[in-house]
Amino acid sequence: MTIHWVDLLQSFGIIGSFLFTAYTVRDDARQRKIENLFALTTAHRDIWSKLYEYPHLAKVLDPEAISSSAGEELFVNFLILQLAAAFRARKLGMYFHEAGLRLDVRELFSLPVPKAVWAKSKVYQDRDFVEFVESCLKGQ
Repeated sequence: MTIHWVDLLQSFGIIGSFLFTAYTVRDDARQRKIENLFALTTAHRDIWSKLYEYPHLAKVLDPEAISSSAGEELFVNFLILQLAAAFRARKLGMYFHEAGLRLDVRELFSLPVPKAVWAKSKVYQDRDFVEFVESCLKGQ
């Protein structure tokens, strides 16, 4: 009878360890998601703050712009990289309000300079991301 109690206690210890490990892993995953959200937000802020540091980049947002400089195209490429990273993070489980993200993409790439840069650089992007952007532009 005593031997069975020892086996039972060992089983409870093992089950308890598994439950504690599962809780810890879940909590760590939650913390990483929060950290990733902050990192993505920081990168987003850093890119958009360039408009204040370099006012000539505001031409990127001008609906009447007909040409762009290398600096403006580089700025748009940074935006594209940021959007691609956000898209991939969303595919990996990070939460985004998809309707807002789609609206942002549609508004940005409907402007002449970002639209032209996107047309040149989309061949270098992941197929799923290109399909996502194109679906946003079509209003889907």
